[in-house]
Amino acid sequence: MAFTSSSGQTRSSLAEINITPLVDVVLVLLVIFMITAPVLQSGIEVAVPKTRTVKEITEQRLVVTIDRDQEVFLGDQAVNVHELGQKLHQRGTDPDKQVIYLRADERVPFGVFASVMDEVKQAGITNISIVTQPLDTKGTAAHGN
Repeated sequence: MAFTSSSGQTRSSLAEINITPLVDVVLVLLVIFMITAPVLQSGIEVAVPKTRTVKEITEQRLVVTIDRDQEVFLGDQAVNVHELGQKLHQRGTDPDKQVIYLRADERVPFGVFASVMDEVKQAGITNISIVTQPLDTKGTAAHGN
């Protein structure tokens, strides 16, 4: 579309889309996603024990959690400890190749921990990793003296 200016020159209009608001909205959504993604990963509060050797979990695996009230969770869903082996069997993967991460609160009695381990092994899964936190060596060295 052309128009004539007051000086008599013919000009064409420039039709541009302002993308600044679009970029602002996308950046805000990105920040919101980055903040909420770790929270959505595991909503079960567990104080895992601290050890010197800790292997970081880098792959998405199946996690069995025992919270401080001795409730057992498969992923984020509560399960009966006696049905855990059956639910692990229903996953459809080869038990020899399946890896289970076991998170347990440090206040959970060993008997509960052992019964959950037994149910996982009854499902045929032998590759079980226990999730721990790194030991704070700086803090413990100060308390040692």
